[in-house]
Amino acid sequence: MTVPRQQPVRQPVRDPAPQLVRQLVRQPVRQPVRHPVRGRVVRDQRGITTAEYAVGTAAGAGLAGLLFKLLTGGFGDQLLRTLFDHVLSLLGIG
Repeated sequence: MTVPRQQPVRQPVRDPAPQLVRQLVRQPVRQPVRHPVRGRVVRDQRGITTAEYAVGTAAGAGLAGLLFKLLTGGFGDQLLRTLFDHVLSLLGIG
């Protein structure tokens, strides 16, 4: 008598995407860093550089807009003429 062969049990295939997403999103656990002299816990400042660039860019754009508005209007025209005449008079040309 022959023994019937058993079929191997197949495990259901699991989608690895949720596990990969959890690994990518999870932030590493950092131990609190203490100040060497004061002994207090120091905050993490990883995102501060991005904020500084954003503020600097906004300030630069605002200053450029202000200068453009001043120099293209009547005040800017008069200011540039006065400055140019003053430089020429210092050089003895005008």
